Amino acid sequence: MTTTGEERERGFDHTEIEPRWQRTWDEADVFRIDDDETDPEYVLAMFPYTSGSLHMGHVRNYTITDAYARFERMRGESVLHPMGWDSFGLPAENAAEERDTNPRDWTMQCIDSMRDQLTEMGFGYDWDRELATCEPDYYQWNQWLFKQFREEGLVERQAAELNWCPSCETVLADEQVEGEEELCWRCDTPIEAREMDQWFFTITDYAEELLEDLDDLEGWPNNVREMQRNWIGKQEGASVAFEVGDYGEVDIFTTRLDTIHGATFFSLAPGHPVAQEIAQQNDEVAEYIETAEQADEDELDVTSGVFTGEYATNPATGEEIPVYVADYVLTDVGTGALYAVPAHDERDHEFATHHDIDIVQVVEPTDDADADPEDIDVQEAAYPEDGLLVNSGEFDGLASAEARDRFVEEFDGEHRTEYNLRDWGISRQRYWGTPIPMIHCDDCGYVEVPDEDLPVELPEFVHTTGNPLDAAEEWKQVDCPDCGADAVRETDTMDTFVDSSWYFLRYTSPEMDEAPFDAERASDWMPVDQYVGGIEHAVMHLLYARFFTKVLDDLDMVDGVREPFTNLTNQGMVLGEDGNKMSKSLDNGVSPQRIIEEYGADTARLFIMEAAQPEKEFAWSPEGVQSAHSFLQNVYTLVSAYAEGEAGTATDTENGADIADYVAREIDATAANATAEFEDFRFNHALQAVRELVSLLRRYQEATTPDADTFERGLATAAKLLAPVAPHAAEEMWAELGHDDLIAEAEWPAADAPADYEMERRLVENTREDIRDIVETVGIEDPQTITLAIAPGWKHRVLDLARNADGNVVGTVMQDEDLREQGEAAADFAKELAGRAQSLDEQLPPEREQAALERAAWLIEREFGADVVVQGPEEADPDLVGKSGPGRPAIDIEE
Repeated sequence: MTTTGEERERGFDHTEIEPRWQRTWDEADVFRIDDDETDPEYVLAMFPYTSGSLHMGHVRNYTITDAYARFERMRGESVLHPMGWDSFGLPAENAAEERDTNPRDWTMQCIDSMRDQLTEMGFGYDWDRELATCEPDYYQWNQWLFKQFREEGLVERQAAELNWCPSCETVLADEQVEGEEELCWRCDTPIEAREMDQWFFTITDYAEELLEDLDDLEGWPNNVREMQRNWIGKQEGASVAFEVGDYGEVDIFTTRLDTIHGATFFSLAPGHPVAQEIAQQNDEVAEYIETAEQADEDELDVTSGVFTGEYATNPATGEEIPVYVADYVLTDVGTGALYAVPAHDERDHEFATHHDIDIVQVVEPTDDADADPEDIDVQEAAYPEDGLLVNSGEFDGLASAEARDRFVEEFDGEHRTEYNLRDWGISRQRYWGTPIPMIHCDDCGYVEVPDEDLPVELPEFVHTTGNPLDAAEEWKQVDCPDCGADAVRETDTMDTFVDSSWYFLRYTSPEMDEAPFDAERASDWMPVDQYVGGIEHAVMHLLYARFFTKVLDDLDMVDGVREPFTNLTNQGMVLGEDGNKMSKSLDNGVSPQRIIEEYGADTARLFIMEAAQPEKEFAWSPEGVQSAHSFLQNVYTLVSAYAEGEAGTATDTENGADIADYVAREIDATAANATAEFEDFRFNHALQAVRELVSLLRRYQEATTPDADTFERGLATAAKLLAPVAPHAAEEMWAELGHDDLIAEAEWPAADAPADYEMERRLVENTREDIRDIVETVGIEDPQTITLAIAPGWKHRVLDLARNADGNVVGTVMQDEDLREQGEAAADFAKELAGRAQSLDEQLPPEREQAALERAAWLIEREFGADVVVQGPEEADPDLVGKSGPGRPAIDIEE
């Protein structure tokens, strides 16, 4: 494909080349992967919710994975890079209500629109593997897996106090309730507490494994692993029984059994069974419980509580302590009951102070603790640290840790492990989700829908408040599969996080009819090698996906795959120009479609990838977009000019071979550097290296008539390194260079950085900077000759000794017989180096330093318009050599 001179003057037209190359890739099946591939590189972005249009967060996420997938493909890897649609969920239901349509029609319109946008961005997906979770051929396997989990004892139906969103009219998982104000994650409505019968996956059965395996996820961000650890919330402690009035023994769980002698009151959660029993006889307690159950989080107070009139017996002291119902005790944490030690727990202290309850110290600091025992006043503030027991009878002086172990047996307790993690409530009172495959029969109870009747498809959508499935009378009424009597379908649908907990497995065999996925292929292709998505899914989606994967392995559906994602990257947000998160309410969003139309997909992709490392947030910048656009046009112009035979117009110079040698080394170094940066997901660093290479090629062209092989290799390398990020422009350049194949399938430039390249680069850059400083400081307007004098070998020897000296640099240097011959000069240089001994870098030996500067002399000549002379220590003026150092040649500038 060639470009006319007129087109070359204005660069390429993105509106013409981008769709053309997209069609070419599609026709060549570049991104499709055969089912018989063995363990391909699996690169995946979290699939999008079908909102109708892409936002810049989507574009960034998918550009990251597409660039990495293209990079791996060019390196010869088979790559699985699929795309699908997280297409169930309440927003579609709400949108359908607003538009007087149905969720399916709305969702399918959104999918069509978003697929078109993804294609326009040039993302290289295997569209043959596309899936949508709202399609019956997908969600039938949600239903089938539900039955498998139930058979394994991992499904329960139970009454529970749940999070109810009155606006969405649905139950929310704990993870879907956000912030201290406890707001719905979808609509920001304050949630309410309701007791309802719900279906649960018993994820708590896997709590310990989910926790322990986090240590092995070394490719995950530490903060994500810590968030999951905190959510699982393992606590090692003990349970002990307290006798509570006429209500018998009540178990408590504590991690601080060493403090039991200091228990001065006993607290029950409002939902605790004993609290409920007391409420039946005590109007004040009943009124308090009713108020507590209706209160929002911001209405709760740690001092809030009511005395029940009952007393509990402390098994350690035999004393009776008052029993309170207090809403700072949570029903679903521990046992919902606790003994309170206000001297050593901040919440207990605040409660006791408010209610005038005794505060008794039973732990004091050890001798080596930061705190002085004399400074501890538990009447003023709790002392929550471990220490030595006091006021604990015969156990005084016992260390806290030892006391905890001993007291378990002493007070008939038992060691116990508790988790904050709760079972996953998957029931949702809404239409647009997977119907739960259960039928309720008055005689048989809950009965599973037989496999042959799957999928249970959604009925026609009914516009109604609450759950539309309740209004689908004909759909609801069925015969019991066991006894044939009249029965009713379950009208709850599944939490949409069920859909996303195994979708990555379905991509391995999306058209399979006999099972959710091909077990052999999934076992070979999993886990996902590189997963990219937002930090907002750190707990919900990622934890559920890990749970599902472990269960599926236990069901022999994936052989030995117990973690779904080997490496995880959480991309940062794209902010508006004002530095705030892009949002409609702030009117600071930027439409990807507008950028594509005005500048092209490659410009958007390049700007996003250059702006910051993937995990960092950055602000949208029109200047940055324009810079990316200009760079692509400029590098294309450089390539097309070469293709037209306009490689260079400068006159040949005597050092043309040295220049070519320098440029060749820079090409190799750039390829090696960019490869390492791509591997480490530092795309912005790789792209900066490409910009520097292109700039170097322009200077090469201006300095001399370039060596054809070197110059063309430089252009080809630049095009290949750009191909993962700006694929359309790269294809156009590749074609201009006369290649008949596609750059998307070309071989990645394989090159090792020249030996000691980093030292050479540092030498050249430091020397150029030193020359600039001299020119600016002295005010030299028209330098004629710049002489660089290399440091003699003995100075390099001093440097080596100083870098390895154990403190006494001068003494170490002067022990060297050869260096002593240099007299005071060696001692003075050693003293100079001793002052910065901690920051001494290795440098090139003199002969290689001279060679490196001779290769780079042309750059200095072009920058300063002066002749450059590089002299070894033997040929240079001795006074000038005396000012030199390893890696810092002495500089003389003549006007």
